[in-house]
Amino acid sequence: MEGKLILADGSVFWGTMLESMHTVGEVVFNTGMTGYQEVLTDPSYSGQIVTMTYPLIGNYGVAAYFNQSRRPYVRGFVIGELCYTPSNWRAESSLAEFLKRHRIPCLYGVDTRALTRRIRASGVMMGVLAPANMGHEEVLALLSNADVVHLVEKVTTPIVYRLPRTGPRVVVMDFGVKRNILESLARTGCDLTVVPATTTAETILAMEPDGVFLSNGPGDPKEVPYAIATVKKLVGKKPIFGICLGHQILALALGGDTYKLKFGHRGANHPVKDLIAGRVFITSQNHGYAVAEASLHGTDLVVTHRAVNDGTVEGIRHRTLPVFSVQYHPEAAPGPHDNMYLFQQFYQLMI
Repeated sequence: MEGKLILADGSVFWGTMLESMHTVGEVVFNTGMTGYQEVLTDPSYSGQIVTMTYPLIGNYGVAAYFNQSRRPYVRGFVIGELCYTPSNWRAESSLAEFLKRHRIPCLYGVDTRALTRRIRASGVMMGVLAPANMGHEEVLALLSNADVVHLVEKVTTPIVYRLPRTGPRVVVMDFGVKRNILESLARTGCDLTVVPATTTAETILAMEPDGVFLSNGPGDPKEVPYAIATVKKLVGKKPIFGICLGHQILALALGGDTYKLKFGHRGANHPVKDLIAGRVFITSQNHGYAVAEASLHGTDLVVTHRAVNDGTVEGIRHRTLPVFSVQYHPEAAPGPHDNMYLFQQFYQLMI
């Protein structure tokens, strides 16, 4: 079935629809050569239509082992060539079967290079993924009613749950946490209690944790003022470590500001310099917002990591308190494992 992706600026990209479905969302691109299943199941992509820049997607199939959450959260998937016959010892089904099972609209056979260049030139924008026969008025109606706000509330855990270990007790504020983040914390021995994003500071402190972790998640950090208020009350009470959205929330809680990037950082090969170690690490990233460095002047925060490609802030720490965060994803999934040392640093702060 012929299909199309219509961007808010009027651009149209043609391809083949896997099934007759439509969706609307913010159109972004990911430069990873692998990791499509982790992308599909990462809650940080909630509300977004993702295009993969690598031309062949699906060649190693899918397996439950690689899921990063309880279900996929992307609104739609746009790719070049879709592989129907995967070859991998872990494969449990094909990508096409996975997309159909989870009702994810997919457009393939698309000129993803041209689409990516359009987004890089004009910035991320809303788009509609639909069969070719969808009319202009229906497209406009979908664009005008796109629900891409308050995304954290849609992906956070509805209940408190534990991942018991024998080490320091950590409360994880779930803004859309990835499974591999929890596993990375657990591997250090941390005893984890995962709580909903709306949990208050008083409730968290009553659990008597040795530390608090602020997770990744989707959307604009300024849309979660309740989380910012909670973190303000936690600073100085317990060691804190934040990743991605958690990093941005921490900066806002301590007097900094954030802004939206033109087209974001999404991929598994982004170089970041650790300014303390003087070393460059290759990192996995997925964010559309960043901490404004100028806003940190006059606060108790210092920049510890910087993106090599565009100079944006990739890490901060408090001058005197055991509080730090990074913008990128040290847990990878997908991506290199060079940055696991950050989880060990957090562990050391609590013992």
